[in-house]
Amino acid sequence: MKTAIVTGGAGFMGSHLVDKLVHNGFFVAVIDNLATGTWDNLKDHGPQQVLKLTWDITEDPSDIPPLNQVNQVDAVIHLASAASPVHYRRLALETLRVNSLGTENALKLAKKFHARFILGSTSEVYGDPQISPQPESYWGHVNPNGERACYDEGKRFGEALAMEYHRQFGIDLRILRFFNCYGPRMQSEDGRVVPNFVRQALDGKPLTVYGDGRQTRSFCYVSDEVEGIYQAIVHDNLSGEVFNIGNPEERTILDFAKVVAQIGGVPLKTEFRPLPADDPTNRCPDITKARKYLGWYPQVSLEEGLDKTFAYFRQSDS
Repeated sequence: MKTAIVTGGAGFMGSHLVDKLVHNGFFVAVIDNLATGTWDNLKDHGPQQVLKLTWDITEDPSDIPPLNQVNQVDAVIHLASAASPVHYRRLALETLRVNSLGTENALKLAKKFHARFILGSTSEVYGDPQISPQPESYWGHVNPNGERACYDEGKRFGEALAMEYHRQFGIDLRILRFFNCYGPRMQSEDGRVVPNFVRQALDGKPLTVYGDGRQTRSFCYVSDEVEGIYQAIVHDNLSGEVFNIGNPEERTILDFAKVVAQIGGVPLKTEFRPLPADDPTNRCPDITKARKYLGWYPQVSLEEGLDKTFAYFRQSDS
């Protein structure tokens, strides 16, 4: 049986990836300090499928006794990190540490087991981009001292560190930059636009739009995002490659608000607030590389994905 280690595997995206790996015959060791995740996300998996390790990956994972009993690991997928502005501002130092110390500890696990390494990065490495769509070759436009820097620069450092492990130790790695993933298991207080809008629509409140609403985002449903990660895990001969994993369909926030109101079956009401500092004006991935080398592209429409997300939030309320 193939074995994978997933850091942050009790979180939103991580738990969906664990589901995918188990479904495809993997045994998965999950490392999570539960800062933003919960073991409830993995309640359907027993100990024969998933080893649940409550541990902070910024601490030496060689001190985890159950992990010392694992003899073979095929892949290490590093997803541990707060990913929403609400959480990474609340956990700013922890976010910097998990994307630096935590990334190195995860890389050391891959080196120890001669495992393939997948780094979960983000479109935030592009900052407020000056070109659109953003290809992987774009170096970005980031404020290194701003309130978002704990996440943006943390991820950029993690990428640099991973590439040095690739160059110096031959680690077989792929770096994946995620774009606005959404879907079931997101926390309603997450602070990102999808759970914000869905929660507000269900509560009959105006949808909070920051700035003038003309800034754009590209929303990728979680099953599509996870499929992209899985294809990066199983495809050979891609060591050192960087891939955008996101939906290239670009939407303004105002247009997105209209779709949310339509899917939620509520009148469109908006409330405008000042734009947060360093908020990106546009997000749109160029996924040419992912199509070519991974055979991957998103298949779930925004309307279908939002319908499933609304259903999850309604069920959570019942």
